[in-house]
Amino acid sequence: MGYGQHQSFYLRVNWLRKAIKQLDNNRFFYTESAAEQIGLGKNMVQSLRHWVVATGIVDEVNQGRVYHNISPFGALVDRFDPFIDLNDTASILHYHLVDDLEPSTSWYWFFNVYSGRSGKKADIVEELLTWIAKNETKAPSVNSLKRDIDCLVRLYCPNEKSDDPEEVIQSPLVMLGLLQEDKGIVSKVAPRYTDIGLNALMYCLLSYRDIRGQDVLSVEEIESKELLWGKVYNLQRNEIIRALEQLTVHPYYSISFDRTNKLNTVHLPEISSLEFLQVSYERSERETA
Repeated sequence: MGYGQHQSFYLRVNWLRKAIKQLDNNRFFYTESAAEQIGLGKNMVQSLRHWVVATGIVDEVNQGRVYHNISPFGALVDRFDPFIDLNDTASILHYHLVDDLEPSTSWYWFFNVYSGRSGKKADIVEELLTWIAKNETKAPSVNSLKRDIDCLVRLYCPNEKSDDPEEVIQSPLVMLGLLQEDKGIVSKVAPRYTDIGLNALMYCLLSYRDIRGQDVLSVEEIESKELLWGKVYNLQRNEIIRALEQLTVHPYYSISFDRTNKLNTVHLPEISSLEFLQVSYERSERETA
């Protein structure tokens, strides 16, 4: 399980590109001059090392020494959307952040396990502690979990009150509008499917199939199972249906959506998530050229 590895710094919108530009040296994060080269403080560099792995931009390999290699997904982002201008890209970054218990356990728990729609931070931390007690032999410190929840909220909610110029630089995940904080209450927001992006939603389904080997899903599963739309993106059933209807007419790799006899089953096309994403980026690039 992983807690507090962000050093209390949320991901900034320009950090991923900064990291990718340096990772021709796959030991960059361990060089003495890393902070100077990338223009961040030492603790921020440690934070960035966490974020590039957590968002799937980088693969971390331990071969006696730890190396960081740009992942196939990271290479696509670098080529097609390095400044995270597209909601689809931000949505996939979010997906990778919550798609595994490691290295961001609190994020995985909050979006996949936590059933609450809103609550005070202290109450959310208490529920997280209860879940950890049932699933781990050794619990992290309460302060570490508080920092996780604070950071999680700042990652998705606009931060406009700080006097620190670095603190008002937004996270690339703010554009998704998945959370809001008002008067100390943190709430999950149910977005429209267009806020997430159809390409990201298809990527999520195909990634699930890549991992689980399941190429037929029910609407109920997409709505309620971990790692799928209802959990990962807070999508409600009506938006799930609308998105699925749109994906039946995808120009290259459409789904089959069977609604006869109230089966509500989705059959996925034969393409990997990464292949699909590359085709989608290339098509978008041609359309905007």
